[in-house]
Amino acid sequence: MDVGNSFIEELDTLRREALAALLTVEDAAALEAVRIEYLGRNGRMVSVMSRLGALPKEERPEAGQQANRVKNEIQQGFQARLEEFSRPVASTEAQLDPSLPGRSRPLAAPHSAVADRITEILSRMGFAVADGPDIETVENNFDALNTPVDHPSRDPLDTFYLPEGTLLRTQTSPVQIRTMLAHRPPVRIIAPGRCYRRDTPDATHSATFHQVEGLYVDHDVSMADLKGTIAQLARELMGPRVKIRFRPHFFPFASPAWNVISPARSVAVLGAGSANTPDGWRSPGPAWWIPGCFRRWATIRKSLPVSPSGWGSSGSL
Repeated sequence: MDVGNSFIEELDTLRREALAALLTVEDAAALEAVRIEYLGRNGRMVSVMSRLGALPKEERPEAGQQANRVKNEIQQGFQARLEEFSRPVASTEAQLDPSLPGRSRPLAAPHSAVADRITEILSRMGFAVADGPDIETVENNFDALNTPVDHPSRDPLDTFYLPEGTLLRTQTSPVQIRTMLAHRPPVRIIAPGRCYRRDTPDATHSATFHQVEGLYVDHDVSMADLKGTIAQLARELMGPRVKIRFRPHFFPFASPAWNVISPARSVAVLGAGSANTPDGWRSPGPAWWIPGCFRRWATIRKSLPVSPSGWGSSGSL
């Protein structure tokens, strides 16, 4: 019995020392050193269990069971600490890598979010994105669009004229002119961008605003295609139950033409019609045109005040 009691006491001492050592380790390397010391092939646990055969025969079963319990308890303590070291470090300082690029966040401005959404929708419909300069020629901004010489939009009180016959574009339509003169049909583009007019801000006007225009020229293009595209754009942008109304309207560069009205605000969100192509540009079929103002879409979609003055900093254009 004295030999058996001594063996049990040695197991208990081993258990307490091993568990205490496991609690004091500070990293995975130190934890592995404790494991080797107590549970390794030449560790203390193996050394103690090797003396099991020296016990009296009747004491071996109980001593063996106690040895297994101690070994399992030490192994469980080791596994628990190992899981702690395997978890992600809570400290952000330890994880910070200043060489990594910053994380991008969505733009807060309503018109920017709507612009991206409109571009995404029309791109999925097969429209390519075209771009052009903000400073344009009078020819591209007015003349090529069949705008009469006495049209009010040509007045210096309505347009920002610059030296040498240039101006700040009053719409993104010049991008269509540049595209039609540079490429043979078929053409299927959208032209998002910033525009400038000498306007007093109100429900439908702003000195600086954003538009997206679409142009589609090809064989067998009809007004049914135009209305279907606009209707699908409105559903994806505003929801499947949105209602829009097509109201006949005059544009010097499109005939027939409409304003597309949102009954929710009784505001024209875009115009559309059969485009009059520039002289010398041979179209294989009908051409249609869709301009739209990002701010008007955003006003309805985000339930913002009608006047841009009520948008605050998040609605700056």
